[in-house]
Amino acid sequence: MSHFSEFEVIPAVDVQDGEVVQLVGGERGTGKRYGDPVAAAERWVEAGAETLHLVDLDGAFEGERVNAGAIESVVDAVGGDGADAVGLQLGGGIRAAEGARALLDLGLDRVILGTAAVETPEIVAEIDETHPGSVVVSLDAKDGEVVVSGWTEGTGLDPAEAAARYEELGAGAILFTNVDVEGQLDGIDREAVASVVDAVEIPVIASGGVAAVDDVVALKEAGAAAVVVGTALYEGEFTLREAQAAADEV
Repeated sequence: MSHFSEFEVIPAVDVQDGEVVQLVGGERGTGKRYGDPVAAAERWVEAGAETLHLVDLDGAFEGERVNAGAIESVVDAVGGDGADAVGLQLGGGIRAAEGARALLDLGLDRVILGTAAVETPEIVAEIDETHPGSVVVSLDAKDGEVVVSGWTEGTGLDPAEAAARYEELGAGAILFTNVDVEGQLDGIDREAVASVVDAVEIPVIASGGVAAVDDVVALKEAGAAAVVVGTALYEGEFTLREAQAAADEV
């Protein structure tokens, strides 16, 4: 399930304190709450989502998984192996290969590694050995460099160079988030996405700043395989069907 057969618009279900939350610019405490994660997941599946992007926000900041119960409830509700099951990818607080494998065995299709992949790159190869193509390496960029630990620490890494390195280690996809525009409904940075796409052969999932259907279309044109949308969908700026339909026409 690591490769997208066609461009997908993927709704985000970011969980904090057991509730769906959308942060602004990655700042803790800026979140707006949107209720129960299972209800949100079921709503997006009914609206036509083929993949859901799950994030344990507390996990991302604490360095360990905090909302495991809420996430497992979502997997139970909409995951599985049936013909109508959706793809599920989870990030936030996954720091060890063993924990990642357990999640994949639980029913997730892809695990998203951010800080762990930067600090111990070999973890990508370790997970890929037992679950090929299931690792998504999350590269979050701020001012043109990769940042880690809940977007608080710079690494000096160029996103495109980092993406190429993780592709060599076995990453099945890259999740590229532009933190500068995250959660602000301000529009996307197309050039930054295109530079990462050009650096790798594996799919690049874009995230951050999507405010309108035009942004979704621009990301597809920049070469992204998929786009994660959070705030804009929750705020009703456009519907999932509208975004997917516009992208399908490109």
